[in-house]
Amino acid sequence: MATNKPRRLVKQSTDVRLLSIALIFAGCWVFVGYQLYQVQVVDAAVYREAADRQLIRVEETAAVRGTIFDRQNRELAITSQSRSIYADPRQIEDPSGTASVLSELLDVDIHALRDKLYSESTFQFIARQVDTDTAARVEALELPGIHFLPEPKRVYPYGPLAAHVVGFVNIDSEGIEGIEAEYDDLLTGIPGRVLAERAARGQLIPQGRTEIEPAVAGADLVLAIDREIQFMAYRECVEALAVAQAKRCIAVAMDPETFEVLAMAVAPAFDPSARTPDDIESSRLINMAVRSVYEPGSTQKAVTVAAALNEGVVAWDTQYLVQDQFEVVEDTCEGDGDQGFGCYRDFSPHEPMVMTVRDCVRLSSNVCMVKIGRDLGVDKLRSYLEAFGYGQITGIDYPGEAGGAVNLPNGCPTCPASASIGYSLSVTALQMASVYSTIANGGFRLEPRLMIGWADGDGLRHTEPSPGTRVISEDTARTVRLLLKSVVDSGTGTNAAVPGYTVAGKTGTTRRFDSDVGAYTADYISSFVGMAPVDDPRLVIAVVVDSPQVGSTVAERTGGAVAAPAFSRIMEASLHQMGVRPDA
Repeated sequence: MATNKPRRLVKQSTDVRLLSIALIFAGCWVFVGYQLYQVQVVDAAVYREAADRQLIRVEETAAVRGTIFDRQNRELAITSQSRSIYADPRQIEDPSGTASVLSELLDVDIHALRDKLYSESTFQFIARQVDTDTAARVEALELPGIHFLPEPKRVYPYGPLAAHVVGFVNIDSEGIEGIEAEYDDLLTGIPGRVLAERAARGQLIPQGRTEIEPAVAGADLVLAIDREIQFMAYRECVEALAVAQAKRCIAVAMDPETFEVLAMAVAPAFDPSARTPDDIESSRLINMAVRSVYEPGSTQKAVTVAAALNEGVVAWDTQYLVQDQFEVVEDTCEGDGDQGFGCYRDFSPHEPMVMTVRDCVRLSSNVCMVKIGRDLGVDKLRSYLEAFGYGQITGIDYPGEAGGAVNLPNGCPTCPASASIGYSLSVTALQMASVYSTIANGGFRLEPRLMIGWADGDGLRHTEPSPGTRVISEDTARTVRLLLKSVVDSGTGTNAAVPGYTVAGKTGTTRRFDSDVGAYTADYISSFVGMAPVDDPRLVIAVVVDSPQVGSTVAERTGGAVAAPAFSRIMEASLHQMGVRPDA
């Protein structure tokens, strides 16, 4: 019996050890199973996301930006394909050497390039939108870590021709000026997406996961601009700058029936494809036809007369006794007193004479027009100014439009008289084109517009002109056109005449007001606004020349001397372009 007891104890001890080992193994398996459950079930999404971050690269593909066309479907802004060069610094074996090679080839600052290549990021742009030849030379070097992306680039085929209308985009093809900004949402489209599995060095993994969401191209826009009329307007503005030695020239051409803007030229201009720091500093990027205001001067007299005719205050043959000066405030014409103090003078001294309303317009008499404005009354004058659109934006589809101002405060003795002849008011060239278009079309004021249609995946759509608001009667509009015709036939605007056509319009010459110092300068704003043919106007053109320096006298810098000739040449070429038959 004694000999069996130790054997049983040994067997029991062995069983305990085996059980313990089994329990340990079982515990390990349970632990492993729990961990697998945590990894594969509970935390599966977390680990899957981590794996995707390492293996999957998602790249956005830019949508092709819509094309901008003129009214004849000629391209004013297009998108071409270029290539952008980027680096993955993790894959670069020799950052310093790579920076040295690329800086010379791409004309990039080597210090900035080294900073990018030594960074901890996985993506650094080296150069954006480079031409295909340069990209090919870089690609031929087979530099580790240097990669390429196709990227759309905005191109403006006609350079500065319509730069102020079309505007421009930034490096990411986002519209930041002009039509490009106004209709950025339409033009941009919807970006696409490419998802692909890549190895550590960026190579695509065969049979790996790939998903592609194609980009949706932006809509194409059709503008009212006519490239040929735009060219004529821009060419004549450039010529006017040179001949008149002026600071700036603006020309706006408008269809009076629809208020579609056929041309809007500003010189000096800029190349939207190659903008320079000097363009920004000199304000050349600003569309002065829409954003710069000036006092219209005698071109405003058409509105004063239209209001007086429409109210029955005068007829075309109503007579006034006109001296060469007129005091609104007593004793202000002594010495060098001027309209700012209450003395109003005609451009040239003359003996007292009897003038009809027609003579008043034809000869551009300030004194006569002040008397007409006085008979009309300040309240009526103000209401007609507002009805014609003074002091408010026109509503054109262009960003940042200026509304101008009507300065007729109560208690100002000189303001009504000044407003009658185009002072105490500020307007844009676009507003004056709109005012004369209202007279040209029989008395209806509409909203000017630049975009007349767009095309997307659903086809071509056209925009319609606004219904318009009647400002003056058709008879009044016809009478004003005949009065303005006399200006061109035998008045201050003879230089605006167009061979073969009847033309109506008005000259304007005002002292340039410097808002920075709050005073008038020695410079002038010279302008001419007119229409043709007179019986059925097809085109209205406004030309504004800022600060002409030609000659030694004011007479050589007036609207009739400086702006009217440019108007004549633009109008003649444009009417021929439009196929308008001569009527004279």
